[in-house]
Amino acid sequence: MNLALVHALERATLNALPAPRTLFDGPFVVKAFLGGTGRANGAWSLDPSPDPHLPERVTRIEAHYRRFGLVPRIRSSPLDPPGLSEILRGEGWLDDGESVVNSGPLEPRADSAVEFLTAPNTNWLAVIGTAAYQSAARKAEKEQAVKLFAIPAAWMILHEGGVPVAAMSTTCDCAFYGIFDLAVRPEFRRRGLAARIIGAAAHWGAARGAGIGFAQTDVTNLASIALQTGLGLRERYRYRYFLKP
Repeated sequence: MNLALVHALERATLNALPAPRTLFDGPFVVKAFLGGTGRANGAWSLDPSPDPHLPERVTRIEAHYRRFGLVPRIRSSPLDPPGLSEILRGEGWLDDGESVVNSGPLEPRADSAVEFLTAPNTNWLAVIGTAAYQSAARKAEKEQAVKLFAIPAAWMILHEGGVPVAAMSTTCDCAFYGIFDLAVRPEFRRRGLAARIIGAAAHWGAARGAGIGFAQTDVTNLASIALQTGLGLRERYRYRYFLKP
């Protein structure tokens, strides 16, 4: 496994999902927002080196989330210090599922039917709201995060016949552009619209010097993974969350 690439993608993820409360505890970044997406409400390590203070660090991370009024969440990846998952399971943290991180160069495709926004609007939120994983907390985070971005970001809508039919968001972080929040209205699925809007994101990223797309998807979302693989993305690593109710 290419740990340098893993590290670069994890850092790109941190920049792509800002949170108003962020702190460091040893190799861990601790982020807190409104309790919506795990990537803005979780702690994870950026250094796989042995950590002699790992047990007390886990205790402190849990205490931080209790203080924030959020469920403690730790993201486990190939950058974990040795023994992290064993400590978490031994202390009653629960496995909250696994996701795959895919990345690779994609063909940029300009598309005049794709609208680029500087912030989510009503149409964008309506399309994204058709995805099963959305929630009130996630919606509020998307609206409030706009002013927190330190890197270029865009919210995209694909129109057909004047109707908003697909949407996603993207970011540009050096070599990487992100593929986030991808959704197609149910009645317009299986028409290649997801591939079109991703191609437009690749074009947007290329114009800003980013040539590598990346996406993070629950391993049970086989349709999304197949789409990404078909476009040229390849699995680089996996991560999972642990929760402490």
